[in-house]
Amino acid sequence: MSSAQRKGSNYERELACYINTATGLEASRAPLSGGGLVDMPAICDIIGTPGLFIEAKRVERLNSRRALEQAERNATESYAPEHPVVIERRNYERTGDSLVHMRLDDFLELYKHYLKNTHG
Repeated sequence: MSSAQRKGSNYERELACYINTATGLEASRAPLSGGGLVDMPAICDIIGTPGLFIEAKRVERLNSRRALEQAERNATESYAPEHPVVIERRNYERTGDSLVHMRLDDFLELYKHYLKNTHG
């Protein structure tokens, strides 16, 4: 495993732990995440996050549109009903400072549910 792959795998575990602490979920790094396997269905990087198909990226420079297209393609290929999301952070940033990238329509759908549940 290359250092970049190791860095990505570590971030996936770190992100799952952070999500669990913040939400009470039991998210985890998906088995065999990280890609590169032939003839395997595409999966998200973090499992156990209802409504979200998470692609985790730990890079200094992210092409957010390309990363989101990858998440969308993987969600489509695996017939996932969740909203594709890319969560990324740079080196030396706190996990909580990670950025979340998603389509506006997906965000608004989630936001409508939030408003309905908190504002009647």
